[in-house]
Amino acid sequence: SRVFYFENGGQPEMYCASADWMERNFFRRVEVAFPIQREAHRQRILRDLDFCLQDNTQAWELLPDGSYRRIERGGEERAINTQAELLAAYAAGPGTAFATG
Repeated sequence: SRVFYFENGGQPEMYCASADWMERNFFRRVEVAFPIQREAHRQRILRDLDFCLQDNTQAWELLPDGSYRRIERGGEERAINTQAELLAAYAAGPGTAFATG
């Protein structure tokens, strides 16, 4: 899944899109982006997106020169693997909080 979130001068807009927006995909198939309009859905996606930004085991940072650097956690910082924790939370059912501590 791909999420695009724009502040848009104080009028936030959110879209989800299919696949990777890469040149090879644009010229060989149809890609779709659609707005997320229901507030409950927007809040859920923002919560999950915020949680993804806390990942310190599988995340990479895009640098100004176009290269990537793996995110490193601090010495005593708890390891957060977003994919594993999201899967565990969803398996546990609705209302389950993420263990961000």
